[in-house]
Amino acid sequence: MEIDEEKPHAAIAENPNENVIRERNAEIVSGGNVFYNPVQEFNRDLSIAVLNIYYRRLAKERSEKALKKQRKRVKENEAEEKPETGVPEDPPVYVAGTRYEDGLRILEALAATGLRSIRYAQEIAGVRQIVANDLSRQAVASINTNVRHNKVEELIEASHADAMTVMYLSTAPEKRFDAVDLDPYGCPNRFLDGAMQCLVDGGLLLVTATDMAVLAGNAPEACYVKYGSVPLRMKCCHEMALRILLHCIESHANRHGKYIEPLLSISADFYIRIFVRVYVGQAQCKLSMSKQSWMYQCTGCETFTLQPLGITKPNPTTGNPQQLKFGIPTGPAVNSQCEHCGHRHHLGGPIWSAPLHNPEFVQDLLKAVQEPPLESLGTQRRIVGVLSMVQEELQNVPLYYTPDKLCCVLKLEIVPMLKFRSAILHAGYRVSYSHASKNSLKTDAPPAVLWDILRSWSKRHPVNPDRMIPGTPLQAILSKPCTKDYEFDELHPAANPKSRKSALSRFQENPTPHWGPGTRATIMIGDNKLPKSYRNQNKKQRHKTTQQQPGNGDQMDAPPQPDGEEHLAKQPKLEATA
Repeated sequence: MEIDEEKPHAAIAENPNENVIRERNAEIVSGGNVFYNPVQEFNRDLSIAVLNIYYRRLAKERSEKALKKQRKRVKENEAEEKPETGVPEDPPVYVAGTRYEDGLRILEALAATGLRSIRYAQEIAGVRQIVANDLSRQAVASINTNVRHNKVEELIEASHADAMTVMYLSTAPEKRFDAVDLDPYGCPNRFLDGAMQCLVDGGLLLVTATDMAVLAGNAPEACYVKYGSVPLRMKCCHEMALRILLHCIESHANRHGKYIEPLLSISADFYIRIFVRVYVGQAQCKLSMSKQSWMYQCTGCETFTLQPLGITKPNPTTGNPQQLKFGIPTGPAVNSQCEHCGHRHHLGGPIWSAPLHNPEFVQDLLKAVQEPPLESLGTQRRIVGVLSMVQEELQNVPLYYTPDKLCCVLKLEIVPMLKFRSAILHAGYRVSYSHASKNSLKTDAPPAVLWDILRSWSKRHPVNPDRMIPGTPLQAILSKPCTKDYEFDELHPAANPKSRKSALSRFQENPTPHWGPGTRATIMIGDNKLPKSYRNQNKKQRHKTTQQQPGNGDQMDAPPQPDGEEHLAKQPKLEATA
């Protein structure tokens, strides 16, 4: 199926009302009080790109299914000696901003001002209906005003109801949605059950979670209550958050005889965003147990080990490799004491241990955002960088290490990233970055090899002998002999990935005054929020520096200078208004 560029919208006249928020072609009449977060523009842009590619795939699947039925009818007619010739019709051409009866039916369950729904209507090719729902009467009034203001009444229907009620009332086959977008404040778990029941077979579920402190391990008891999983305090906490949410979504799907296929799982800014397709299939649900794993983390050296909840193998009695036999693994996967440093383990999980992304979908998405009309997205440069990183990730390697933490355990001088990657590659293992961290080391090399590499590095940069205290991870690991010398000086051709060579915008920029999910039921942009967030940014550090250097307080009022890898220009100073 081919999708034309979106139809050019009429130029929006300059509005004398200063409380109008513009994002691409959409205008939101705020009246001074509106829940709008400019940092989330990346979220909205990425969602628009994903939905466009999803519908291209969905339309292609429908066309192939119709062609298959047609060929079956032809064979039946030939058997009855009634020849019938039929040529499949060319796939229709879809443009954005136009209603199609065979298009997507989308639910934005928590729409607030309706900005996301309006952008969906303007920028997604092949839409039948978008239901913009919110529990707040004031929000629904704002949605109606903004829908009329942007002239998309034909595509958007405002709904004033509880999100879960809307989804439970849409479980009948003729009322189900092709895509459900959940972008709540905090945890999305209470909406997942309804979303699973109101999605069509093969539908797309878009989920955002902003309670990163819970998912990252700061409150394991709260995470278990919300997501049914115990997180561990690890450097790879952002990828672990993605895997905990995927485990939660999969468990909700399994209750209704469904399973998920992750298309794209992103950790960005202060939230995580997940795009999954939901399919019906009791047989495939049986594979879910083998996609989840427990986590063991050493309390000393923080080495982690995964143990799957289930295993699969070909059934030897049938001889059919497609027929699987399910089993329970023996365990535990670790000894009572860590084999590297002798300390005991923490137990966490279960988490999703299958791949986070669909490589073919990511490739199609990356190609599409570099072509019209998606190449004009406001955050297109960052989307290209993140998707390029995702494409380079090792898909079958869950979680990652960081060189700074590994070297911190042994009190060593930190190994430069490219040297560490080269040593792993020269040793015959694979390695990649993770899009979730610029210091990530995702590799299929076992932990024993990583520690051996650091023993070899310690020969060049010896540790202080006074730190060799018995019983510490440092002493236990470095007292073992190094099995071989690793190559650090010769840079491996694959050590520097293409995304880094091309200087793509791979990681999030420094926090802005609007950083964070905001406060429940409060405005994000207004007369008071902007100066308050500006004043509080890096407040503790400024106060500490002021105390250490009396008389320099005026200089510390300036916004913090950017230090992120991809921040190309200094941010203009924001003027605080009363």
